[in-house]
Order: sequence, then C-alpha cells, then structure tokens
Amino acid sequence: MSIPSRILAAGNSPLATVAIAGDAGTALVAVGSTQATALQLSSVFNAITTSSASTGLKLPPCEAGAMILIYNLSGQTLQVYSNETSGVTMNSAVAGSTGVQVGNTKTAIFFADSATHWCGSVALTAT
Repeated sequence: MSIPSRILAAGNSPLATVAIAGDAGTALVAVGSTQATALQLSSVFNAITTSSASTGLKLPPCEAGAMILIYNLSGQTLQVYSNETSGVTMNSAVAGSTGVQVGNTKTAIFFADSATHWCGSVALTAT
C-alpha cells in the first residue's frame, strides 16, 4: 500500500507522491441530476457531505487501472456516472450514462479493468 509520508521520506517530490498514492477531495457536495450535470470527481479518494436528493457524481475518464473511492455521508442516495457519454459500461451491464447508486453511509470502490468498463462495489457500510 502506498503511504504518502513514506513516499515523501524516500525522496520523492510532493507531486510524484500524489501521482503514486493519490489525492483526496473532502467536503464535496454532489450536484446535478444527470450525467451531464453531475459533480465531476478529480481526486482518487472522495468524501461527499451534505447533498440534495437525486444528485450525482461523475467518475474521471475510464482508463485501465484507474481506481476511485467514494465515501458517501451526504444523507442521500447518490447516482455515480461514467465520464463518457457512450461506449462505457459499469458492472458489465449498466450504461455509464445511467450510472449506479451509492446509498447514504456507504463506501464505494470503482476500478476500470479496461478503457470501456468500470467495476464498482457499493456494499461497504461507512462508520
């Protein structure tokens, strides 16, 4: 596992450390009710706070090896979409423009196993 303090201690720059270990977005607020208007995520680790009902999040562009984590403490069930408007599926059968739901107090992990497919697990309960 990549731990930022250890990467820095090994002599890497802060920018290289973020590239290796990932960055975090905190106190994010989901917006929009469609793929086009959802909040664009730009961090690897994302904590979502108070959000309105029927709002969503959009993953970064799909590329093999990408991984995004979402911690939903918004008080709402959120819809998570792919970045692409067509050609990308989520969990094999769901269109990226349809997205998948992440319930309140849930943690979701999304990883891309190809340039056209996000795998997502949303069964983890946040505490």
